[in-house]
Amino acid sequence: MDTLESLIIARRLRVPIDAPAGSTPGWGEVAARQLDAALLSVGFKCSAALLARLAELPGETVVDLGVRVLASVRRLAGDHVQHNAYFVDFPKNVPDTMEFWVGLLREALLDPVAATRVQQFPVFNLLALPGYGSYQHSYADLLAAHAELIPLAGDRVTVLKLGGGLESEARELYFSLAGSEVPLSAEDLAALRTLAAFCADEPERIPVRENRAIVNEVRLAAGRPLLVDTVTDVLRLACGCSDGDVTLAEPTRFRSFRRAERRALLQALDAVATPAKLGDVPRYREQWKRLGERLHPHEYPHLPRAAQVFEVARGVRPARSFDSRVEAALSEGRTGDAVELLGKAPGALLRRLDHLLRTGTSASAVLDAAEKAAVGASGRVLLGLREHLQNRLAPAAGRVFANRHGRAWATADARSPIEEDIVSRAAAILDEEIVRRLPDLGQLIVDPEVLDVALPLSGKAVAPGLGMLPRGSLSAVDGELLRFFVYWRQAERRTDYDLSALMLDASYGNPEHISWTSYRNGFAEYSGDLTDASDGASEFVNIRLAQATRSIIIPQVNIYSGEAFDEAAEAFFGFMSRDAEQEGRPFEPRTVRMKSDLRGAGRVALPLVFLRGDDGAWRAKWLHLYLKGHPGFNQVEGNRVTSSLLVRSIVERDHLRVRYLADLLAKKGSQGEHITYIGLQAPADLPEGARVYTPGTLHELIPA
Repeated sequence: MDTLESLIIARRLRVPIDAPAGSTPGWGEVAARQLDAALLSVGFKCSAALLARLAELPGETVVDLGVRVLASVRRLAGDHVQHNAYFVDFPKNVPDTMEFWVGLLREALLDPVAATRVQQFPVFNLLALPGYGSYQHSYADLLAAHAELIPLAGDRVTVLKLGGGLESEARELYFSLAGSEVPLSAEDLAALRTLAAFCADEPERIPVRENRAIVNEVRLAAGRPLLVDTVTDVLRLACGCSDGDVTLAEPTRFRSFRRAERRALLQALDAVATPAKLGDVPRYREQWKRLGERLHPHEYPHLPRAAQVFEVARGVRPARSFDSRVEAALSEGRTGDAVELLGKAPGALLRRLDHLLRTGTSASAVLDAAEKAAVGASGRVLLGLREHLQNRLAPAAGRVFANRHGRAWATADARSPIEEDIVSRAAAILDEEIVRRLPDLGQLIVDPEVLDVALPLSGKAVAPGLGMLPRGSLSAVDGELLRFFVYWRQAERRTDYDLSALMLDASYGNPEHISWTSYRNGFAEYSGDLTDASDGASEFVNIRLAQATRSIIIPQVNIYSGEAFDEAAEAFFGFMSRDAEQEGRPFEPRTVRMKSDLRGAGRVALPLVFLRGDDGAWRAKWLHLYLKGHPGFNQVEGNRVTSSLLVRSIVERDHLRVRYLADLLAKKGSQGEHITYIGLQAPADLPEGARVYTPGTLHELIPA
């Protein structure tokens, strides 16, 4: 239950309460006020309704609940660990880089034992210098060296709302995740599995197949009919039941299935294994072979179509995939045949629209086919293509490709151009279909600050956290000081992460960096390099924005050695902003604007970029990207060109934002009287029954 409660607080910023009212007036109200004060110290507070409800409870109940709530929000803000810094006075008294290294080297050479470790002829191993890479003071020493933070009105205050009972809150979150029109992150898939085991019912529609696989796990365990319509649905389910990857990106080691499970899986497979769908099998040939060894299809001769799946996997039975037929038609110049084939798969046709328009065939015929396909394609595909088209006419610095793990690469754009009138007609087709699908939201109220938030067309690369926004979103950066941070704790091996910042001018040139090889410049300071995180380690970069001589600041987390982001016991990144006079510790939770776990297969993380506009104001643009990097010794100096091209391609791309949907909704009009609010945070004065969409629920706005 505590896991569910923490999940709801973190994902919904709502506190579920089931407890009845108490019989000791006053004590509950005192405990509620104490909880509110404790929450404020980490940048949270209770709404008026939540305070009133807590005041009705017995004081002991409020205290117990408060302990759990405070632990949840502290973890959300990254305040559940102690953030020490290598330089105790950071950001003050950060030494010159060369002066620092020379001082350590001088001390080492005066010590005969240390000198033998450092002097490894013909080079000096500077990382072996005594005292380098580990804290030279305690966390208590750090606290004593810093004045208290001066609270200001600009500090972040995130309001916790009053929730319903635990069961109703869990059901609402479950329906939101399971019914999502966009793929979920790995963390949300794990949350969905927890909720599916708790909730008795399920949404009528589960469009994303990974979500469907998790719901099917519960159905299989309960002996209920499975929700499958392709052979791959059965493979995903088998992977999920074996604690494997339902996205099928990684191979799964299948467990032994009970006879009842084998029968249910093979029956579901037999029901959907039509000749047309057998073409999906070769894509996951090896996984099908391994699954066949566990399911023993030869024991079920009355399910012949299920057996054919494994025959295709072994190469005994031929099966041509849909994509191979399309590719063959295109390579032979039979574009008309390819368009006719793709007409049977509307989503596939729209994903290939740009290619089809560049094949030299009749653009009018292709657009006519696209107009028919738009009716049957998912809303996410329509929006994704619409974003693509609005960037098609502008010259791009490069084309960016990112996989489901956020691993990104960029290449030059070598596509031939498409005429403007063709792009305009295609965009109009999509706009018309999207408007038709949009629900009646009644009286729409949109916070201007949310207009530049990108629509979440996929959540795979975005790890949930505090203040997280989809890739391509723009958000204002307030305050005079910008400070980003990384914390990591190694699991088994000595692990060294390096927080760095690449700084460029407005034309993406004139590079400068802050890192363990360059501790400070005229407007930035680095907190010092830590090379071991057995007990956890934190690094910071402090930027004085008004004095910055560069307009583009790209934070990076480089893995210099040791465990990958998803191998470490814990790893997260975030940023704070504060005014210069606030003082305070290097890490102050109430100034944290964003915090999220680091994960992904890359060895270099690029969470976001800070940009100074023509008006002098700073904004953050969200990247959620990872570079492959090297197996070890990654440094900001070594990936400058790649980082610059990737960031420029993302920054200059015109992402589809909330503004686009708001304009379409205004164009469509409304007949309803109910109120819908879209914003970064729900205001306190909304009438009862108003529907609220915040960044955590923006995926619910994506039309079906």
